[in-house]
Amino acid sequence: MSTDAGRVATGLSHGQRADPKHAEFAVQRALERAGLERANAVILFMTPEYAGNPEPALRAAARAGGTLQVIGATGAGILTEDEWVLDSPGAAAMVLGPPFSLGIPNNPWDEEHIVLSLCTPAGMGADWLDSPLQRIGAISGDLSGDGPFKVWAAGRVSESGHAEARFEGTQAVISVSQGVHALTAPIEVAEVQGYELKRLGNYPALAVLVQSLPGSVREMERVPLHMLMCGVTFGDPYTAIQDGRYRLNHILAANVRDQSITLAHPLMRGERLFWAMRDALTAERDMRATLERGSHELGDEPAFGVLFPCMGRGPHFFGNRDRDLDAIRTRFPGLPIIGMYGNGEIGPLDGANHLYQYSAVIGLFRSKT
Repeated sequence: MSTDAGRVATGLSHGQRADPKHAEFAVQRALERAGLERANAVILFMTPEYAGNPEPALRAAARAGGTLQVIGATGAGILTEDEWVLDSPGAAAMVLGPPFSLGIPNNPWDEEHIVLSLCTPAGMGADWLDSPLQRIGAISGDLSGDGPFKVWAAGRVSESGHAEARFEGTQAVISVSQGVHALTAPIEVAEVQGYELKRLGNYPALAVLVQSLPGSVREMERVPLHMLMCGVTFGDPYTAIQDGRYRLNHILAANVRDQSITLAHPLMRGERLFWAMRDALTAERDMRATLERGSHELGDEPAFGVLFPCMGRGPHFFGNRDRDLDAIRTRFPGLPIIGMYGNGEIGPLDGANHLYQYSAVIGLFRSKT
């Protein structure tokens, strides 16, 4: 729906096949709800069925919106404040009208604007992610992980595999909900060799992990390693978990012979980590707290928002409900929201851009004036 703080609204259309008309109808519906004849810019997300040939849908969206400033990507699913779609072809659109628009981020040192940042798995590069720009976005994805994956900007598919546009006329806050259940307090890394975590404090790493597991999990025939991870803290370790000052590092293997654990990213001796487990109830509570912090930091009611949940944290994780979206609708009734379920989420961490997994990144925007 539209908002009095700015002319912004969303639309969504889906059906049995990947028809360009879904993009056209989504934009048209958003324009009607915003009370606009044309848009300053369109954010357009489409389901994986469009990844093979998104150009007809992009042209249809540009014509309907009266603008060439169309940016977006294909995701495993799409969402607006009204609904989410994971199981049928469709398109979700947000139209931006006065005082909001999107521009080209020409200045790599621009600290004033938030940059909507989208990429394919192949387009994700450290140089692009590590730029000084404040990024929010996601990696194009689908449920199979096989692709193809597409992103677009200025109404055209990006050959580089990444697309970006800066939000103009806005003041914004980017918040992240990692939403894991901490099983331990932060513990110092005592011995590590690259990706192999050997000892935590005075004990073998695997022994500490097993001891921290709930009894119901410890008694399983096979421990679900995909649900377990460690959180590497920064800053004051005693408040890091509560404040969300940690990055998740996923477990690749548990080595019974030497009681070590192989992680997805290398650690350094002296760092502190805690063992954690994915948990729907904890994630739901964390999102509510994240929204409260973001609202307080923004200092006023938002005019619109963008939401990027991991496809592994969407409705399948929450039992066929998107609890993240439910929390936003409860906290900000009627707020225009657009997003997609991606293969990784881009947001801030410790003063830099970070690629998250199994998380939800939310951007809240209001008018500068």
